[in-house]
Amino acid sequence: MFPRPKTDELLSLGYYGVSSDMGTDLMMKIASENLRTTELCAEEEEHRRDLLKPFNIWICSALNPSCCTLIPLLFSTGLFRNVPTISLHLLDMDGTEESLLALKMDVEDLALSQLHEVTISCDLSQVFLAADLIIFLDDGPPTHGGREGLSSEELLLTKVAERYRLYGQLMEDSAHPGVRAVVAGRVCVNLKCSLLIENASSITPAHIVAVATQLEGEAKAQLAEKLAVRSPDITDVIVWGNISGTFHVDLQKAKVFRHKGAICGPAGFSRPVLEMVHDRKWLKDDFPTLVASRHSAIALRIKKPAAISASRSIVSVLHAWYNSPSPQEIFSLGVVSTGLFGVPVGLVFSVPVSICHGTWSVRSDITIDSELKSKLDVAINELMVEKDTADGIRKNDPVT
Repeated sequence: MFPRPKTDELLSLGYYGVSSDMGTDLMMKIASENLRTTELCAEEEEHRRDLLKPFNIWICSALNPSCCTLIPLLFSTGLFRNVPTISLHLLDMDGTEESLLALKMDVEDLALSQLHEVTISCDLSQVFLAADLIIFLDDGPPTHGGREGLSSEELLLTKVAERYRLYGQLMEDSAHPGVRAVVAGRVCVNLKCSLLIENASSITPAHIVAVATQLEGEAKAQLAEKLAVRSPDITDVIVWGNISGTFHVDLQKAKVFRHKGAICGPAGFSRPVLEMVHDRKWLKDDFPTLVASRHSAIALRIKKPAAISASRSIVSVLHAWYNSPSPQEIFSLGVVSTGLFGVPVGLVFSVPVSICHGTWSVRSDITIDSELKSKLDVAINELMVEKDTADGIRKNDPVT
């Protein structure tokens, strides 16, 4: 046998044809440095892959007029400031591939630096795959045929029940486990939200909400005109109930800033709206009617829905959800009830919430007097009838 060499006498030994005069300590040091370099390279590669992994946003009913104003706002407001790249997926089951392709080309022409890709779909293959955020806009009008004897309202509820049960199942099967969804529009908004929650059972119910912010904006506009201020000077308006049906605008927490009244204060000084609007008859009779009719008044003049305010209302909720506003700010969201305010458990109902660190919570500092309770009961009954009708459709005509 050959004698074992001393540590520092390795010059004459060959190992796989390589000889070295380095001692063991130096070799171990080099090996340690090489290992650390390899680990750093692996970390950099993983970070690079993460940068290329896009945030997936799906927009349903993408041919809705609101979508054209919504898309630029999603990319230009600093909404997803911590997301390197976004993949935008446009779905419209009532539209044509040609129309979606035109929209895709229009979006690509924006040359948005954060946009990774745009895909389109008119069918349900791979819908919501790896979705991180899904935005549901109003669908197209119901198609007639095969539904003889149904009223227009029943036909609408049939379409909503069938489609949103299916959407919920697709979310369950394909979306990211932490997916968030917002339901917006003017048609069966609470019901759509409820159907999604029921059929995407593994997704946290608090991650699926209905947007009432457009109604808030319409109320603020009427109050601003009455008080001779700008709409942004009105805050903390609450919308209760059925977003697309019987709702109630509550001003118990509403404030007005920069009002030129008898009392003025420094920047940030506000007064309660109810103290500043002295015309109680206007508040009781005219104000609710003006708010309820404002959307249709706009649509009548421009011959299409109010798309700009609709898209802005969605973005304002998303901005709060992803970027944490002041915890004192009040938002109105349609959320699944846990029994607060006398709303039946499981019913999706618009209530006042605060949003902080990506989580909403129902406000507990709200007064429910007998007058407000009676108004909430009307909305509750309306939503329960709507929900019962949808459940009846499910029993009699299940989705296959």
